[in-house]
Amino acid sequence: MKRRSVTMTDGLTADKVTRSDGCPTSTSLPHPRESIRNCALSMDQIPDLHSPMSPISESPSSPAYSTVTRVHATPAAPSATALPASPVTRRSSEPQLCPGSAPKPPAELDKGPYASPSHTLCKASPSPSLSSYSDPDSGHYCQLQPPVRGSREWAAAEASSRQARSYGERLKELSENGTLEGDRGRAFIAPIVEATSSFNPATFQSLLIPKDNRPLEVGLLRKVKELLAEVDARTLARHVTKVDCLVARILGVTKEMQTLMGVRWGMELLTLPHGRQLRLDLLERFHTMSIMLAVDILGCTGSAEERAALLHKTIQLAAELRGTMGNMFSFAAVMGALDMAQIARLEQTWVTLRQRHTEGAILYEKKLKPFLKSLNEGKEGPPLSNTTFPHVLPLITLLECDSAPAEGPEPWGSTEHGVEVVLAHLEAARTVAHHGGLYHTNAEVKLQGFQARPELLEVFSTEFQMRLLWGSQGASSNQARRYEKFEKVLTALSHKLEPAVRSSEL
Repeated sequence: MKRRSVTMTDGLTADKVTRSDGCPTSTSLPHPRESIRNCALSMDQIPDLHSPMSPISESPSSPAYSTVTRVHATPAAPSATALPASPVTRRSSEPQLCPGSAPKPPAELDKGPYASPSHTLCKASPSPSLSSYSDPDSGHYCQLQPPVRGSREWAAAEASSRQARSYGERLKELSENGTLEGDRGRAFIAPIVEATSSFNPATFQSLLIPKDNRPLEVGLLRKVKELLAEVDARTLARHVTKVDCLVARILGVTKEMQTLMGVRWGMELLTLPHGRQLRLDLLERFHTMSIMLAVDILGCTGSAEERAALLHKTIQLAAELRGTMGNMFSFAAVMGALDMAQIARLEQTWVTLRQRHTEGAILYEKKLKPFLKSLNEGKEGPPLSNTTFPHVLPLITLLECDSAPAEGPEPWGSTEHGVEVVLAHLEAARTVAHHGGLYHTNAEVKLQGFQARPELLEVFSTEFQMRLLWGSQGASSNQARRYEKFEKVLTALSHKLEPAVRSSEL
């Protein structure tokens, strides 16, 4: 129907043109249909229609040829031969075709009587013209040829296709062929599946702890308390973040480490099957950090004011980790220490905190706790541009549910929203794996020019904390047994500070 309408339109145009050129008027043409028929017949007499610029010069199977032959099949009128050649076949987007003359160049087309700005021939024309079917330089899709293998175009197409392939496609190709396309001749190095922890307390070289030490030595605890009191909360947050990023392989990742891991960053590794040991190490670090901070608070045997001041500084440390450093991992660890049952039950200490450090108490109750709750439920998170260590604890706990120590109900334990929470954390794992380089850049920017103190870096190292809490011998014992025993120690320290109050005295 479209082709027929074009032919009818061209015929009507011919009628107008022949009248303006002195051809017989409507009195010599008995009917408009006869004019259309005659003009269609006259196309065979126009030499330019058989030139390479004309679509009728194509094979008989072309749509344009079929339309003309269908009209040409009607009986010819004798008066048709008297019609002069005219540009009746020009479409609105085509240049004028004149008999006996070659097509005008684009610069001359604009000067023709039927020319308009849309009539110029251009290779980048948004709608391809009829001449583009035979013009090799017009870029029409019908003439696209696949690049020759080995050419520059072929190499560029292969490189882009390799980048666009998904991890699953590359893994399938690797399992079928033993190597990836484009990596022929290059040896494939399988990633190393780590079987032992990166923490080794037995061989840890310490500046503060002797070679053999007992659990919770008083002199060592006092030294740690002095070191933590010498600097402000922001400096402590920087030390913690630096050690965290080294353990999680956000910073300090060499080319050799990337080759052994099979990925570039630790945030991607912990989402993969062979990253199980890294997940276990992060779980160990998280709980050890929380226990050490709890011991620091419960080991303060002074007055309630002293413990309230220590609580206030711990809250400030959590705020700095969350806001200034963007370290959600240690932020959750510090909040976990403050939320322990052994510390939450110290009513006199919390009352003193509200009285002496009201802003700290409000910050903890109104901002930090709701924010951590949103993190655990997968509803809220810090902006990526400010994150050095994302909140991966729920993801690690989900992936290592058999090894993670239980500490109260999990956020997905609710029957009402449990599935949504799990899906939110699994979806967040994709973001964590994808933005490993961004976390690395953010950490470098936030720690730029930072002069760390070796003693404080050691205090926040996991090996030091394991030796401090369980001694040189107990640090290498079973993890579940270590946590179970220390739970009893923390409970004893808490009840020593504030004995249980009978309900009648409340």
